Amino acid sequence: MENGFKVCCVAPRPSDPDVFLCGGFSPEVRAWDARCCKMLRVYKAAVQQTLDVLFLSGGREFISSTDAVSRDSADRTLIAWDFETTARLSNQIFHERFTCPCLGCHPLESSFVAQTNGGYIALFSAQRPYRINKRRRYEGHKVEGFAVHCGFSADGSVLVSGSSTGSVHFYDFQSSRTLSTLHAHQHACVCAALHPIIPALMATCDWTGEIKIWS
Repeated sequence: MENGFKVCCVAPRPSDPDVFLCGGFSPEVRAWDARCCKMLRVYKAAVQQTLDVLFLSGGREFISSTDAVSRDSADRTLIAWDFETTARLSNQIFHERFTCPCLGCHPLESSFVAQTNGGYIALFSAQRPYRINKRRRYEGHKVEGFAVHCGFSADGSVLVSGSSTGSVHFYDFQSSRTLSTLHAHQHACVCAALHPIIPALMATCDWTGEIKIWS
């Protein structure tokens, strides 16, 4: 499949994994069908790059995160889309002047998180109008311009994040307090993922490509 731009993020549709979204160095997010290698839909925004995409509501809606951070770009940092119609559902989700390099959906609750370059993870409702939870945010790690990813444990009780310092931070989802910190890499830790079946296992990756498995 020739996409026409450098791809930075891919998200399979939960209800139909053969269909996926891809975004990257383009104003467009595109939906593809891997079975026939055909483009299904195009979602256009006045941005230069899509940093991440995240499906909500079983694949009926999705959120895109972009590189728009100027004073008049609060309507483009996070955008909610209708997958079928390509219509914008909301563009007034996040009003801070920070990009969000990673998005993550809670496995059980109707909420999602956004890693921000402000050095914290913001929590949002996954239901319209996708309000931010102003009472709860997760901070202690550093982002500093790196594409630092975050994610949940299988039961949703723990939120884990990498850090530009090379460490991994574990947060209690409900209270947002720090549970523990692990120094994992000498370089920026850009990804930490807990095993979906074996809770005691975790994989981490740093900026140089070094991957480690932890038990």
